[in-house]
Amino acid sequence: MKKIILFYCIVATIFLVQPAFCQTDEDTPLLGLPGDNLDLYAVLDLFQKSKTIEDFEKSLNEKKSEVNNLDLDLDKKVDFIKVVTKKEESSFTFILQVAVSKTETQDVAVILVDKDKDGKVSLQMVGDEDLYGKNYIIEPKATGSSAVTANPAYSGPEPVTKSVPATTTVIVETVPIVQYVYSPAYVPYYPPYYYGYYPPYFAAFTVMAVGIYRHHHYHHHGGYHGGHYGGGNTVIINNKNIYNNYNNNKMRSATVTNNRTNGRYNNGNSATNRAATRPSAGTSNRASTGTSASKRNSNRASNSPSAGTSNRASSRASATNRASAKGSSTGAGRTRINGGAGARSGGRRR
Repeated sequence: MKKIILFYCIVATIFLVQPAFCQTDEDTPLLGLPGDNLDLYAVLDLFQKSKTIEDFEKSLNEKKSEVNNLDLDLDKKVDFIKVVTKKEESSFTFILQVAVSKTETQDVAVILVDKDKDGKVSLQMVGDEDLYGKNYIIEPKATGSSAVTANPAYSGPEPVTKSVPATTTVIVETVPIVQYVYSPAYVPYYPPYYYGYYPPYFAAFTVMAVGIYRHHHYHHHGGYHGGHYGGGNTVIINNKNIYNNYNNNKMRSATVTNNRTNGRYNNGNSATNRAATRPSAGTSNRASTGTSASKRNSNRASNSPSAGTSNRASSRASATNRASAKGSSTGAGRTRINGGAGARSGGRRR
């Protein structure tokens, strides 16, 4: 009896868990862009857990972390992502770049860390438009504290004597890497790597299937909000000046642009790519339909006269037979019937 109950419990658990995975796939449609293979939520999570920029770059590119699954040159091998640092007063831009070839470099995303005059630090990550589409911006989600209402009548060990309103805060200052870059111990990191020359810990491992990759990292999305797959993003960039300065000098690869334009990064579920192919298909169908219509018209034009001529000739011949058959024997009646049948069948052909 216990075994039967255990069996039904296991079956019930499977049915309860399965819809959660299905819903995950439905809620996050593929972009059909290279960004499908580099989850920025996972990247920003890794950034916050790192102690230094060099440590972040290493963790990002190690196979065991399974965060980097990017393949911009489409050689089925994961590309090395280096992290370039730029500082402007109290603002940092950490640029993720890939050397696509000996002569081409492509920016993947940029992490913006900014401290205002009051010492408040903001943290945001912006995906490159070629890889993620427009306005793909994410940031840590605010943590909230519920409101507390004073209760003078309560005489317990911790009486609430003052009402406290509900609050939402994003505490970035406590992040280890943020503390590091604003500390006196900070030393700028300049990656020495380039196309064909990578650190010993990096091996160009095989690209993971995008469905499996996304399943591994979807849990990171809960701690952030912003540029989810497909749009609806209302997050704005905190420091436009710094971002605009970065934009004016960003690196773009002609190879990546060409691959994207020709749909080579499409993972098979992009609304953008479906929309792009729709007009050409419609034009082709309309053209072929027009051609078919002209063929039908020409066929009707060619068939109609001959059919009409043949039927009229048959009708006249039939009338002649009927006139000559009036004074004949009974066999002529059979001829008249056959002639009528012939005329009727001629009418069906028309």
